[in-house]
Amino acid sequence: MESSDFHHALALLDWQIELGATEAIGETPVNRYELPDKAKVQKKPGSAVMTPGAATVAEKIDGVEAARKAALGAQDLEQLRAALAAFDHCDLKRGARNLVFSDGVAGAKVMIIGEAPGREEDMQGRPFVGRAGQLLDRMLAAIDMGREHQSDPVYITNVLPWRPPQNRDPSSEEIAMMRPFVERHIALAKPQVLVIMGNISAQTLLGKRGITRLRGHWVEAFGVPALPMFHPAYLLRTPTAKREAWADLLSLQARLQNG
Repeated sequence: MESSDFHHALALLDWQIELGATEAIGETPVNRYELPDKAKVQKKPGSAVMTPGAATVAEKIDGVEAARKAALGAQDLEQLRAALAAFDHCDLKRGARNLVFSDGVAGAKVMIIGEAPGREEDMQGRPFVGRAGQLLDRMLAAIDMGREHQSDPVYITNVLPWRPPQNRDPSSEEIAMMRPFVERHIALAKPQVLVIMGNISAQTLLGKRGITRLRGHWVEAFGVPALPMFHPAYLLRTPTAKREAWADLLSLQARLQNG
């Protein structure tokens, strides 16, 4: 090969790399099934080898650790809100219109923890304001409670402060990042009782799914008595489950009355 051809080929190669090419394909096909199961990685003494996916795992771990530090640094609810607003490790934030932090009366005996904001919540920046929220208000009113009730108010929040795209379920990584904020939120709000609404909330606070099996049974979450219940959105889709929801509301009322 002449020198000019060599430099021309090298320039073409550099151009391909700039375009994002990461792998060369030869003229002879390669049968991947005949390759060894594990490729041997050569490394220099004392050097670290980055395995596939290791960078992604490191980023996830860093996100959770950053969330833990940010949450613990908040000394009151306003600081916690500010910490969430400044938290940039969760991709959900980029697609949401508003941070949905809380509603109701901070310091109330009952703290309700839902799953994630929907369309109306994302637009208004308040949890439980759509159809599911309207049903929740009617449920609470049935036992003489409410967001701004004079004698028996409640405090309401969600596991996720940002709306997931198309209302999809959050990933396990997203839940792991938000869990320190939820734990800190509970510690700062100091409720006497938690109401855990829906599977995502149960997964976050209890490490379990299966709300049909969990609902109605008093448990403990972060040191606070907790009652898992059906999410109001589920009750809208499954009206026959309202009987169980009513039983859970009566259980909540009795718990508060009996201390």
